[in-house]
Amino acid sequence: MTLIQWFIFFLAVQIVHGLGTWKLYEKAGRKSWEAFVPVYNSIVLMKIIGRPSLWTILLFIPIINLIMFPVVWVETLRSFGKKTTTDTLLGIFTCGLYIFYINYTQDVTYIADRSLVATTKTGDTISSLLFAVVVATLVHTYVMQPYTIPTSSLEKSLLIGDFLFVSKFHYGARTPMTTVAAPMVHDTLPILKTKSYLSWPQLPYFRFPGFQKVQKNDIVVFNWPADTVYKFFDTSGRSIIKPVDKKSNYVKRCQGTPGDSLQIKNGVVFINGKELILPERAKPQFSYYVTYDAAANIDFDYLLKDIGCTDGAGFKSEARDTIVLRALTFAGASQLKAVPGIKSVTRIISKQGESNIFSHTPNWNADNFGPIYIPEAGKTVALTLQSLPFYKRIISVYEKHDLKVVGSDIYVDNKKATSYTFQQNYYWMMGDNRHNSEDSRYWGYVPEDHIVGKPVFIWMSWDANGKGLHKIRWERLFTTVSGDGQPQSYLKYFLGLVFLYVLGDYFWKKKKANKS
Repeated sequence: MTLIQWFIFFLAVQIVHGLGTWKLYEKAGRKSWEAFVPVYNSIVLMKIIGRPSLWTILLFIPIINLIMFPVVWVETLRSFGKKTTTDTLLGIFTCGLYIFYINYTQDVTYIADRSLVATTKTGDTISSLLFAVVVATLVHTYVMQPYTIPTSSLEKSLLIGDFLFVSKFHYGARTPMTTVAAPMVHDTLPILKTKSYLSWPQLPYFRFPGFQKVQKNDIVVFNWPADTVYKFFDTSGRSIIKPVDKKSNYVKRCQGTPGDSLQIKNGVVFINGKELILPERAKPQFSYYVTYDAAANIDFDYLLKDIGCTDGAGFKSEARDTIVLRALTFAGASQLKAVPGIKSVTRIISKQGESNIFSHTPNWNADNFGPIYIPEAGKTVALTLQSLPFYKRIISVYEKHDLKVVGSDIYVDNKKATSYTFQQNYYWMMGDNRHNSEDSRYWGYVPEDHIVGKPVFIWMSWDANGKGLHKIRWERLFTTVSGDGQPQSYLKYFLGLVFLYVLGDYFWKKKKANKS
């Protein structure tokens, strides 16, 4: 829906609200016209039902309002003496329209001094649960979101089984575009395994100001632009067109920002003609051919774990005296070369073109790619049949224009076009595990409206191959994702704070008990 459509919808809701409650406003000692004034009517209603004016804000926050509307309907009914279970159910399941019936057919009396405390244990539990859900949803949507690393594309920096906190406020929290959805879940309802949202209506994209912009080498969580899978890791072959904010969450390292010229030469990224220097914590990995003396009886299981190339990174036998390692760092390759019995360690560099490279440019592949321009909002590029493959998806999918090619002419929104001006910024995301990462090389640019947030903290790390207590990677608990130097665990500081809190709480309760 466009902004104009949302404005019309908003006004329609206000009229419906006014028509359904104006008599109740009068019985509460207010003016009937107050029921029709947008936003102000909500503030007045909060006074009528005895709830804080802050609730008005919650009524206009997507997803949160889905929880708040039923609460306000029930509170309105109870403020006029309608507090039976039947009244409550009718208020909720008629989406508040039961209040219409009360407004026009019932001679109700306003209860100005009604008790706001739940009279039953069940009611108290429900109130507490709703409050907890509202707070958790606010935090999840606008402050910090938990995230699990599902793949090895950022191996070494982030491992499969890492549990992260992803900051929404670093780049600016994005308001939900999908307005009808279950809180605190992504695209699928747990247990039920069904969609957690309705695709309509959709809010226009909006992002609050952030503390920083996406920088080169930042690790970023974003919605996978090319996502049409029914469910992540689903093997049924089903597909679905998803709203932007319900596309699968990916995590990669930003290698190019708006306005950059990016090129990959023999697996190394160059920005504006200069090699992109990765931070110390980044450990790019490549595939290698390793030849060895079969008579040396090398224990590769032990050797590869010792140099940090685990089974999870993958290796396979090619011949009796050759193996292929799919995820070996430069440092690991140097260590391997020094091992007695190893004849050669040769990095594999793709030489042939790959049809699945997003631009479908002949002779481009995962290791030799570009140069390409990374689009910047407000900048204009020439639009030709040669440049169109780079920007076709941007124009037609991300920026929603009608794009046609007639002969050698290009038409945008039915007008012949020889240039195009971008409406938003775009980014280039890649995994450190260069030969085991589905990233921008294969599906192109990441639009700014797909950016979710910045991983900042690893609070748990689970090794599926470990045993007992070794399933937990203790050295990774409470470590920061970014920063200079090697990761440092803050677990002991966290445990210290927990101990001080428990100790303080104990003495406070003891002191309170002595006074009583």
